[in-house]
Amino acid sequence: MKNIKITVPGRICLFGEHQDYLGLPVITSAINLVVSIEGHVTENDFFQIDLPDIKSQEKIELPVSGKELLYKRERDYFRSAINVLHRQGIELEKGCHCRVHGNIPINSGTSSSSALTVAWVRFLLELGTGVTEKMKDPMRVAYLAHQAEVAEFGEPGGMMDHYSTAIGGLLYISFGDETKVESLNTRMGTFVLGDSGQSKDTKYVLSHVKENVFSAIKKIKAEDNRFDLTHTVLSQLEIYKSLLNENEYDVLTGTILNRDLTRDAKEILENNFNDKKFGQLLTEHHHVLDKKLRISTDKINMMLNKAIEAGAYGGKINGSGGGGCIFVYAPENPAQVARAIESVGGRAFIIHITDSLPEHNATFR
Repeated sequence: MKNIKITVPGRICLFGEHQDYLGLPVITSAINLVVSIEGHVTENDFFQIDLPDIKSQEKIELPVSGKELLYKRERDYFRSAINVLHRQGIELEKGCHCRVHGNIPINSGTSSSSALTVAWVRFLLELGTGVTEKMKDPMRVAYLAHQAEVAEFGEPGGMMDHYSTAIGGLLYISFGDETKVESLNTRMGTFVLGDSGQSKDTKYVLSHVKENVFSAIKKIKAEDNRFDLTHTVLSQLEIYKSLLNENEYDVLTGTILNRDLTRDAKEILENNFNDKKFGQLLTEHHHVLDKKLRISTDKINMMLNKAIEAGAYGGKINGSGGGGCIFVYAPENPAQVARAIESVGGRAFIIHITDSLPEHNATFR
């Protein structure tokens, strides 16, 4: 009997929030909160998936050769991953019984859905036939998971989450004509993650920011085809202000500011890392996300302020925004910082950057 266990981390976006789908770089880190899928092959003609964390189960019939599965709900990632792999020539000829369990906060900006999709793709690659070693490469897994989670449902997100959770560690990811992933070896201290408990509409927030940026770029390029997000400096935006509405101008300004903060952060992560400067850059990034992109909330801001008052060096909202999580850099007294977050209604987790990809194995017995 083939037993399979896949463990995939959640992630925090240190710098470059709302930048990946614009072709701009990001700095992300896998964290020691994970989702695991563990199970075994059966002779059944279906997948039995137990989801104890949400008190649910899923039963999926094996796909009939040449036919794709029909989706039964919005964001039906279990079925979409099967369809995406089927298009790659991967056949699933036997059923399985598996259990999904994790401690990543759900719908909170820490990539619980991307980690789940990456884990499920890896699980299916161990289960299927026609799988090559190249398909198991983390970069390829990230691509397949993005296809299953985002492209398949026409959603607006980029690939940052999938690269971060599929590869692990601290990463600088540059997007454009070619995606490049660079591992950063900076040794950092403890972070504290704070879950606000506020639900968020990721799809709406992503599309709102993305549409305003793209609308602004389109209007500017109609007047000046030389404009691009990679090289335009902040001082140049003033000459385009009359072309844009207030939302477009603010979001575009925030995008340029966040791009520059990401570059500054990479510099200190690679050269003479300084705890306090790093924390200050995180807080600057949050202020841009709050004031220009308008993706923070009063409770998120209160949690951040309390955490910094308690000794954190800085922090920011994590993920698309509109609720969800914050994280703060707290190399000193993280427990005190966690209590401060909890004092204003947040749920706190003391977390660390994971240095390498968590457990991923398949065994026979």
